[in-house]
Amino acid sequence: MASQSFDMIVIGAGPGGYVAAIRGAQLGLKVAVVEREHMGGICLNWGCIPTKALLRSSEVFHLMHRAKEFGLSAEKIDYDIDAVVKRSRGVAKQLSGGVAHLLKKNKVTAIMGEATIPAKGKVTVKTEKGSEELSAKHIVLATGARARELPGLEADGDLVWTYKHALMPPRMPKKLLVIGSGAIGIEFASFYNTLGADTTVVEVMDRVLPVEDAEISAFAKKQFEKQGMTIMEKSTVKKLDRAKGKVTAHIERGGKTETLAFDTVISAVGIVGNTEGLGLEKLGVEVDRTHVVVDEYCRTKVDGLYAIGDIAGAPWLAHKASHEGVMVAELIAGGHPHPVRPESIAGCTYCHPQVASVGLTEAKAKEAGYEIKVGRFPFIGNGKAIALGEPEGMVKTVFDAKTGELLGAHMVGAEVTELIQGYVVGRQLETTEEDLMNTVFPHPTLSEMMHESVLDAYGRAIHF
Repeated sequence: MASQSFDMIVIGAGPGGYVAAIRGAQLGLKVAVVEREHMGGICLNWGCIPTKALLRSSEVFHLMHRAKEFGLSAEKIDYDIDAVVKRSRGVAKQLSGGVAHLLKKNKVTAIMGEATIPAKGKVTVKTEKGSEELSAKHIVLATGARARELPGLEADGDLVWTYKHALMPPRMPKKLLVIGSGAIGIEFASFYNTLGADTTVVEVMDRVLPVEDAEISAFAKKQFEKQGMTIMEKSTVKKLDRAKGKVTAHIERGGKTETLAFDTVISAVGIVGNTEGLGLEKLGVEVDRTHVVVDEYCRTKVDGLYAIGDIAGAPWLAHKASHEGVMVAELIAGGHPHPVRPESIAGCTYCHPQVASVGLTEAKAKEAGYEIKVGRFPFIGNGKAIALGEPEGMVKTVFDAKTGELLGAHMVGAEVTELIQGYVVGRQLETTEEDLMNTVFPHPTLSEMMHESVLDAYGRAIHF
């Protein structure tokens, strides 16, 4: 078969790859994208999007139980797990189709198959029909990552699940163990706990949501426990004994081991990069702990080869991948883009209550040697939060005492995943406390708490 040549070939069509391909095409490059499974990658098909659809169902279910508080009545409240899952899959399908349409509209050549890079500038794709040879001066790796499997805790799809099984459950768990309390673990714990599963979360670090500010983690933990979750910190699941319809977990905490029985286990202990089978070793690409080593412009040590998104390391977030995709496409097209700064990327967790943050935590700011000013404002002091019936939450801001630079912002409570963007924009525009104090926030909104938290850092909060 004759070799097809392109300016740029992207391997992987997740939120990094398909965005890179579209931006490259917009800039006049001839682009091909190779995808082995689903357009839109894990994010659209098995990650960010379908989980949000599930969590929305559980949120509505939770609110139905609170009808009386709002002067409403709802009786015989129930759910149909199959219908909940069906809605989630429909949302994913709609968006995956949208990606295919966008690639076509932008005249990107999309090829379904497994890619390898036999030599610099060459890509071989194994398709259903055989194999295709492609060539391009620039190749972008956007192959993503998959769930990390720990020995003895491997998923079997029946008793022990990964995120994929948890998105299409064979049954509703009654007694659930979630291993790992990062975003993925805590979102599934939140979903199943709200629908009535007796849920235990085991975290090896000293607190749940370990990447968040310690105060936010502590607040969230209190809310989870109030909702009936059991949280075990500084704990390790040593092994799982599987029997018919039952898993016995050996959990070590403080030098002691206890055994607890469950009917379902969800393993969410991190991810590993999809680096195998591409031929990277032979090319001389440096791989460190399953992630491709890149510079600030996502360039590998091999000329003309780039890596973006999860395969290029933390933070493992779709929006980071997309921005890196745009940056690399602009670089290839001869532009001068700004590198993506990890500390300016917000993290959002859609558990109940939601958690969102950007920049440095209080501890990290102190570690970095800053003299800081910290402000806090609780949801209970905000009119809109009380009107919504969501008085549990807080906004926390961290400033450099010398310059007034906003170093970090951390929130827990209703809709904080939408609010965080205000601080993200502020950091991008290099805002100071003065700019934020002089900004008029609309009333009544949850966003007013963002203003009050800044005021509080300087001893000027009005409503608390």
